[in-house]
Amino acid sequence: MFFIKKNKQINMNFYRSLKYSVAVGPVLLFILSCSIKPSGSNYVDFVNPLIGTAPSTTISALQHGEDETESNAQVVPYVTVPFGMTNWTPQTKATETKCVAPYYYTDTKISGFRGSHWLSGSCVQDYGSMTIMPITGKLKCQADERASNFSHDTEKTTPYNYNVNLADYKIDVNMTATKRCGLFQFTFENSGEAHIIVNPNSDEAQGFIQINADKNEIVGYNPVHKIYQGWGDKAGFSGYFVVKLSKNSAYFGVYQNEKILKGNTQITNQENIGAYISFMVEKGETIEAKIGTSFTSIEQARKNLESETKDLDFAEAKENLKNTWETLLSKVKVEGTNKDDKVKFYTAMYHSYLHPRTFNDVDGTYVSFNGGKQIMNSGKEDYFTDYSMWDTYRASHPLFNLLTPKVNGQMMKSLFSMAEQGGWLPAFPCWNSYTAAMIGDHSTAAIADAYLKNNIEISDKQYSYLLQNAFKSPANHADYLDGKGRRGLTSYLKYGYIPLEDQVLESFHKGEQVSRTLEYAFDDFALSQIAAKKGDTLHARLLKKRALNYKNVYSVADSCVRGRFADGTFTKDFDKFIRKPYITEGTPYQYTWYVPQDIKGLIDLMGGEDGFNANLDRFHAAKQYWHGNEPGHQIPFLYNYSGQAWKTQELVTQIMKTEYSNQVGGLSGNDDAGQMSAWYVFSALGFYPVAPSVPQYVISGPHFDKITLQLENGKTLTINAKGASSGNNYIQKLRFNGVEYDKTFLDHFSVLKGGTLDFEMGNEPNKSWGTAKESKPFSLSN
Repeated sequence: MFFIKKNKQINMNFYRSLKYSVAVGPVLLFILSCSIKPSGSNYVDFVNPLIGTAPSTTISALQHGEDETESNAQVVPYVTVPFGMTNWTPQTKATETKCVAPYYYTDTKISGFRGSHWLSGSCVQDYGSMTIMPITGKLKCQADERASNFSHDTEKTTPYNYNVNLADYKIDVNMTATKRCGLFQFTFENSGEAHIIVNPNSDEAQGFIQINADKNEIVGYNPVHKIYQGWGDKAGFSGYFVVKLSKNSAYFGVYQNEKILKGNTQITNQENIGAYISFMVEKGETIEAKIGTSFTSIEQARKNLESETKDLDFAEAKENLKNTWETLLSKVKVEGTNKDDKVKFYTAMYHSYLHPRTFNDVDGTYVSFNGGKQIMNSGKEDYFTDYSMWDTYRASHPLFNLLTPKVNGQMMKSLFSMAEQGGWLPAFPCWNSYTAAMIGDHSTAAIADAYLKNNIEISDKQYSYLLQNAFKSPANHADYLDGKGRRGLTSYLKYGYIPLEDQVLESFHKGEQVSRTLEYAFDDFALSQIAAKKGDTLHARLLKKRALNYKNVYSVADSCVRGRFADGTFTKDFDKFIRKPYITEGTPYQYTWYVPQDIKGLIDLMGGEDGFNANLDRFHAAKQYWHGNEPGHQIPFLYNYSGQAWKTQELVTQIMKTEYSNQVGGLSGNDDAGQMSAWYVFSALGFYPVAPSVPQYVISGPHFDKITLQLENGKTLTINAKGASSGNNYIQKLRFNGVEYDKTFLDHFSVLKGGTLDFEMGNEPNKSWGTAKESKPFSLSN
């Protein structure tokens, strides 16, 4: 997922500064040489949060990325609880500007440590964030001025602890976290004057900060603003924080730009504001800081801080967070000969489990969706926001459905809560608001996947919101402008596709009519699955018919999708190898294969399996496959539908080797809240959810010798694939619980029962495996 093309506010010089190539060989070589060496037997020790923090060095990123943001994974080395409210990161970029992550590996200075709400791997915005920075010597408050040099040699990153030495100040910084709080240790190597600076990161000259010297605390807030729909409008809430310091001082003040106001205790709604507290420190002295955060109020931030960190020392918090990640990661135990693959695997799991974001306070309190006009309560469950839904419905949420279905159920319940509070089911909810940032209606697909896998129930009221998105547009145009409802639905319902005359102007991504048609057709299919399970035969029939709308933008003469006018004629503006305005972030050829609900129907359009395979072969030969963007993530698995499963095994192996590495440039594009990483996790396990809402996984073959899945229902699935980690990646035979198995897919419910999958792997393809008609995965046209 990328948003850069239409965002005129981006400073392209900044992105050019990130780009590096053979011309800066020493920098490139240094970046490529940076990896971690796991120690001990803990699974968390294999995680390297620096992977993806530098521009991508993978093949498809270099070939297909049109600008620097498309060649950067946009992840940062978060210290955080899985799905934490606030994620903690070193800060090398002091802004909340769209498409600018808080940290880039290629930067050389740290200007603070941020309590961030950046959507990992995205091109959106940080919001409601704050930063804390320790310095020594002369008081310097502005981020660029106070920034310190640092070396990656002194930088130690894990999901539970970040440690670095600020070279300019000789301060050793340690950072860990709870669900809503950050904990810091600042150790001063030299005696003398020191300062701790805190600031809200507002780019709109707004915010508030106050020093409560008698309590050793600094409190404040940073108002949140929207982008996309209602760009620049207030989102109706702020990021609130309470900083508690372990040492008191009578020397403090606030600042605004270069103006330092000694002894003043608060400042509000001005550009570049913040506060500081000064100390005299001894050599080797440590000052600790605990920071509570909330989206509700300062008092709730204080309550979160008290609840999560009272009587909790830094070492204990660090160990708790380590154990939290270890418990999660150990749900999947992989064994093999290649340590680098284990680093890639467990880092991918870590990236997969960063979002969505917990939005409620420890007592369940949160501000209502889309405006924050009411105080709500989620009870004993969590309420989530920040769904990169154009991406994560594909593999991230299916991964949660497999490994952690209970929390995914809460995520789906949160979507319905948004619908109840805002009136419409959101398609891409971020910063607790409607956005219409990307195309499609994929909250429907994510909900369908959970429902069809029996992870959630759907009430009649909740079902009505799903139907409303599929069949109606807001009567009030202001609601449509606010991001409610499907974009271009009127045209879609009238023609069975969105014609080029409908420019879809009331959205961030304008046009893209063919891609919208294809994605709506899939969402219609997913909703038809819900309707059928609920016994609503009328809507099930209507939606299944609409699921075939992909055919309306397919040009048989071109063996490819193509833009179409309202009169039924295809546009002359066509080259299937080049990006077109009716396609989202790609070429017509790349989007042709987005028919996950009906690959058999696509095969028939291409003249049968031989024509389909020849076309797909040509696609790959032309190097059209772009792993760095999500619409093609299902493509490598499509040969299973056309009698050549061995090619899927070959392609997936190639992608895993060339599009992922354990280096800082080792992700091939925006990670998009973990979707890129979730693809790797599934592929390493040996199967992938091509069509969410269909409870099947398409088999590609494991990439470890042994994998053990501890399922949430208490069952264990063991996957044996001797030799897979050392290059034997072609399936020769497969047995499931001792019985020979030649289907090229796994049933979700069979997987949940546990048991043993025994793969016989080899270094040459078995071209006859999985070729029978009954061996092929689900298609609507079967």
